[in-house]
Amino acid sequence: MEPRSTRADRLDLGLMADLAGRRWQAIDPLLPPVLGWSPGCGADLAVSEPSGYPMASGSCEHLKVPPGSLELIEGAALRFQLTPYITGPDALAPLDELLSRWRDHLAAVREAADEDTAAVVAWPSRDVTGVRALVAHGLVPLGVIAANSLSRLPAMTADCPPGVRIRRAGQADLDVVARMGMEVIRFDAQFGGVIERPGAAEALRAELARLLDDHEPWAWLAERDGHPVGVLVAERPEIADWIAHRTCRSPVAYLLLLFVAPAERGAGIGAALASHLHHEAATTRVSVILLQYEQVNPLAVPFWGRQGYRPLWTTWEARPARTLR
Repeated sequence: MEPRSTRADRLDLGLMADLAGRRWQAIDPLLPPVLGWSPGCGADLAVSEPSGYPMASGSCEHLKVPPGSLELIEGAALRFQLTPYITGPDALAPLDELLSRWRDHLAAVREAADEDTAAVVAWPSRDVTGVRALVAHGLVPLGVIAANSLSRLPAMTADCPPGVRIRRAGQADLDVVARMGMEVIRFDAQFGGVIERPGAAEALRAELARLLDDHEPWAWLAERDGHPVGVLVAERPEIADWIAHRTCRSPVAYLLLLFVAPAERGAGIGAALASHLHHEAATTRVSVILLQYEQVNPLAVPFWGRQGYRPLWTTWEARPARTLR
């Protein structure tokens, strides 16, 4: 049965959000319930069966990232973000119609024709029934939010290779940590999701300075004979609240960056740094750690899988936004 369009104000949007949340958690128990309806820009993006039963609807937000913000490296300066609410078990037909209506909406938005724009959909990674619709509309999977659910306290941290020592980083290490963080940004920029923009180094340094200005920051340096060869920086739950809504578990910590010098990779330094974070997070009763990596990064994908992380959300984008089909 083909879906048809209907006006959003004829639907019970609260019920729509509730049904979509139940669907998410049936697909992946780490996904959150949908907490109410996000009004977005108010575009009419509702789809229903001929009987009137709601199949899908969407909230479109127009998000302009402030100049100089660290978030600006993560994508376009102007992002049109769709939150799809799907009620049935198979997302293909209703999502296809929803994306068509969203495309038509963006075609009428003047700013969506600009170059530094993106049409963005965050889609649950395990919801495979909607993938063909996303691809058919020209959306590309660029980023992943991955999760590690900490179920027990690690007995000990992973061993470092001989000659390598891991210690907690502090404000005195800001120059080194910022330099390594920029190496991560430059590497990730090769895969299309991250953009190394003017001012990125200053924005990253400011964020790292804030995190390192703590009595015991969640930041660790790996050193070989006193020379830094790797770093990990994470956000405690009280700082990571900006991403905590992506999962139903709490408290949530966020792993901001991990870097190991190219000549040192494959020896276990990255795993040892990650285990320091896992041990500390479990000690403080963190339930889940989230992180982000580029979908096609050949180093990140296998590495984080070995450390216990698995995809939770995949970010699909069309850049510029006008290329949405």
